[in-house]
Amino acid sequence: MAGLEGVDNGGDENLTVVETREWIMLAYAAKGIPTSDHLKLRTTKLSLDADSIPKDHVAVELLWVSVDPYLRGRMSGQDEGLYFSQFALDEVITTCGIGRVIRSKSSKFSKGDLVSSSFLPFSEYSIIGATFLQVVDQTAGIEISSYLSTLGLPGFAAWVGIEVIGNPKSGSNVFISAAAGGVGMFAGQLAKFKGCRVVGSTGTDEKVKLLKEEFGYDEAFNYNKETDFDAALSKYFPNGIDLYLDNVGGKMLEAVLNHVNVRARIAVSGMISQYNQVWTERVGVRNLLNIVGKEVRIEGYLMGSHMDRFDDFTKEMVTYTKEGKLRSKHKIYYGIESFIESLGSIFSSSNIGKVVIQVKP
Repeated sequence: MAGLEGVDNGGDENLTVVETREWIMLAYAAKGIPTSDHLKLRTTKLSLDADSIPKDHVAVELLWVSVDPYLRGRMSGQDEGLYFSQFALDEVITTCGIGRVIRSKSSKFSKGDLVSSSFLPFSEYSIIGATFLQVVDQTAGIEISSYLSTLGLPGFAAWVGIEVIGNPKSGSNVFISAAAGGVGMFAGQLAKFKGCRVVGSTGTDEKVKLLKEEFGYDEAFNYNKETDFDAALSKYFPNGIDLYLDNVGGKMLEAVLNHVNVRARIAVSGMISQYNQVWTERVGVRNLLNIVGKEVRIEGYLMGSHMDRFDDFTKEMVTYTKEGKLRSKHKIYYGIESFIESLGSIFSSSNIGKVVIQVKP
């Protein structure tokens, strides 16, 4: 077991208490986007002395945070059995993040290691069990924020949707919604690598241009301009849809079901258009009978169910990244205090790519 290591803070190796800011769930938000009425940034003190860090735990300084749509589902107060359980009131929320080990009581980690976790406390400093952490390879030549996008949850969601659930053949017609978002930007590129024709929907003309010029989409359309989704899909898919990677649900899913080919596949990564309503007010899909008539397979998926493929995913995405084949975009917010703003932004058309927060340099 590694011994207790000191904190770099003005050279004071004997520092045992730090002041830390942390986000807590103040009240649930059944509807709409959570605000300061629901989330609070509080300041507290954390002891880092030897007795405060249990065996096989480490003290971590938070550096980067991933802002993802699934977080919204943990803030509604409606435990529908989806994703994870609700965040506890008056307790620190958790998220995917990257931090630096500043003290260690684990043989697996040493001071200075960069670590990632899907359940990192959203706090500038925290103590966490070593079993929840993975080492971030600082020698791979990949920028740190990519471990929250290309090599993180969004990249894995895109890879599972295309490679595992969808598995399209070369020449297949593939449609991806929220195509310029954290999942969509990778999904389209992965489908193109497989020789597919790929079309994406997104919320601005700027993003349409980005999809075609940087991410290699064959076509893309602005759903805020081409608001008749049936007409749009008829235009862009004259030969029907073989695979749909759904990130939005609602009216777009309904339109897709009118244009799927026989034995098409629909991989459901998320339904962001529905997250801010209670379930009784969400948009219902009226043409589900098409699933029967076209023998369509619809499959939702969670990353935890596919962890046996994570090594395969990592190797493939690292190769694509180092070869310069895979492109990505990040919207970076700065400072832990930017969380509410950044969370709200993912439910608008204001961002391109993956939303992350740089908590500390």
